[in-house]
Amino acid sequence: EFREVLGRFASGVTVVTAMSGGAPVGLTCQSFSSVSLNPPLVLFVPAKPSRAWPAIQRSGKFCVNFLAADQAELSNQMASKGVEKFAGVGWSPAPATGSPLIDGTLGYVDCRIQSAHEAGDHYVVLGRVLELASSDVADPLLFFQGKYRTTD
Repeated sequence: EFREVLGRFASGVTVVTAMSGGAPVGLTCQSFSSVSLNPPLVLFVPAKPSRAWPAIQRSGKFCVNFLAADQAELSNQMASKGVEKFAGVGWSPAPATGSPLIDGTLGYVDCRIQSAHEAGDHYVVLGRVLELASSDVADPLLFFQGKYRTTD
């Protein structure tokens, strides 16, 4: 019932990325929000079993990439347990942290980890925004009632 009711809240889809040991790591995340304008803070909520989160945490920094309507396949790829999550994915280093900034996204926030807190079967991660930008891509990838949606 909890999942059913909360599934009625539409959310954007993001991919949170970092560099770990010289290799890109990432995870798909719907639980993302702005927190504060001054100082500029955001949060994301990775699951405790996530294999990418410990690598992101060790790096001390991350980039949140806001996915566009045509990036559902990328979302699935980053949500997989496969080791080749970045196979075929175009990206460049984000300006402040060097974390992967994925091509074709709506925008991004490049952050330093401010804190991480245990919260049930997840962590709540606060990030201090160091750099951010948006693109001319207009339509977001949304998630609603267990399915990807767009604004069309």
